[in-house]
Amino acid sequence: MPDQSIPQARTPETPTAEPVSGASGISRRALLGTAGATGLVLGTAGGAVGYASAPAGATPLTSVGAGRAMFHGKHQPGITDGLQARGHLVAFDLAAGAGRKEAAALLRRWSTTAERLMAGEAAPHGDTDVARDAGPSSLTLTFGFGHSFFGRTGLEKQRPAALDPLPDFSSDHLDKSRSDGDLWVQIGADDALVAFHALRAIQKEAGSAARVRWQMNGFNRSPGATARPMTARNLMGQLDGTRNPKPTDTDFDRRIFVPDPGEPAWMAGGSYAVVRRIRMLLDDWEKLSLTAQEQVIGRRKADGAPLSGGDETTPMDLEKTDAQGGYVVPLNAHARITRPEKNGGAAMLRRPFSYHDGIDADGTPDAGLLFICWQADPLRGFVPVQRKLDRGDALSRYIRHEASGLFAVPGGAAKGEYVGQRLLEG
Repeated sequence: MPDQSIPQARTPETPTAEPVSGASGISRRALLGTAGATGLVLGTAGGAVGYASAPAGATPLTSVGAGRAMFHGKHQPGITDGLQARGHLVAFDLAAGAGRKEAAALLRRWSTTAERLMAGEAAPHGDTDVARDAGPSSLTLTFGFGHSFFGRTGLEKQRPAALDPLPDFSSDHLDKSRSDGDLWVQIGADDALVAFHALRAIQKEAGSAARVRWQMNGFNRSPGATARPMTARNLMGQLDGTRNPKPTDTDFDRRIFVPDPGEPAWMAGGSYAVVRRIRMLLDDWEKLSLTAQEQVIGRRKADGAPLSGGDETTPMDLEKTDAQGGYVVPLNAHARITRPEKNGGAAMLRRPFSYHDGIDADGTPDAGLLFICWQADPLRGFVPVQRKLDRGDALSRYIRHEASGLFAVPGGAAKGEYVGQRLLEG
């Protein structure tokens, strides 16, 4: 779990998604998005016209329900969006006999479904009404292709070199049945029912073309749960890093997205997602004293500040020593090892979910992190950092990597297109 911060969760006071449009043809879910006492009434010239145009008397949504992410764009949604309260990750394998034609039809169906659901509308076929009373709730759906997809569809020549399988790591205890897959879908929303509704719709639209290989459920802190926006905490109680690349960084796009023209061309504007199910050995971790936990991470637990002093955003002083001459930030501290300047500038955008899948028979919690990181090239992003962690990270004795996947996530679909169209029809 490299020491890079995850996108901050939204709060009702700081929505990042666009409000539901009040244009003609308002959906049965979107019509609920009228202006209420949530600070979303926009009366200034040039402001969004969203909620005020809904029918009089409609019950206003809170800002959590009213947030809307855009399906169409240069990049797919769910990459740079703020953290979402609920997530589902699901991988599919194409059915026997299904090839490029069936895959194209499936991606077309999935894209249509995603566009409708993200707008707060009903699913195109057999809607279950699970999300009838909710707004879009910042729903995002993101689609990617695994290494095996290209062989199944006869597109081996279009497979990116960056999609080569990840190397083995000593901390891996991987369950192959919960790893990889031909197709990958990431679903996120700020309402659990909206997220489940999308998961069910995607599964149903797969039809006979693909079957579920594995599926995982995750969560983050709900928007508005803290007095101010802040870096999220993981299940170890730690602020989960502070060094995520920011879209305002001059080199952000170069590090996170494949340039245009891309290599291959169909990946222009896309990114690569590394997905890891990392189990936290919480019983062992919670036996450590607060001081010991902070030594493992290299940061204060209370506020995420480096042990060398300052606050969460203060640069870490790796050379600072204590009265005995020892490094204040231990040599094997997680935060020291993962710093980009110690890894050839390797950077990735982390956007994970926590998970809890129950209690084992011996009372051990099956809980941890659904680690998701985005980068323009995993061989220059995830791999060098993980290799270094493998060689002496103090945190490694308290975690276990149990599933893994690498997926090529193409750029966003233009209006009238579906995700992956440049690959499947190129």
